[in-house]
Amino acid sequence: MQIRQRPIKRARIEIIPMIDVIFFLLVFFMVSSLAMTKINSLPVALPKTSSSPEAIKQNVILTVKNDGTIFVNKSPATLDSVGQQLAYEMHDNPQDTVVVNADAGANYGIVVQVMDRARKIGVRKFALATEANGGAK
Repeated sequence: MQIRQRPIKRARIEIIPMIDVIFFLLVFFMVSSLAMTKINSLPVALPKTSSSPEAIKQNVILTVKNDGTIFVNKSPATLDSVGQQLAYEMHDNPQDTVVVNADAGANYGIVVQVMDRARKIGVRKFALATEANGGAK
């Protein structure tokens, strides 16, 4: 009687499940990194422009809403307290640019007064936030 030898099975690494796991990890880290981004501004209807805006480091954001309410990095402020709150926010980085995130229908006078209060505490760099229109009409 002859005993058959079983063929030796060679170990294989399956690549398809490994690709699935790597893709899942990639998607997980992309979504989690987007959730960790710091967004200090409030949603407002920004004025539209035909040119694309430059990317600016956004540490301090002044928001003026349509009804005249003022926010400094999502914290409500009044016209009298905006200087103090800006001074507190800019204490660590006094050379930062203040992004003025004003609603398209906001009172122009309030926006100018808020910027004037910021100048009084030493802010010299302002950036006006706009929304790209996608092309000139």
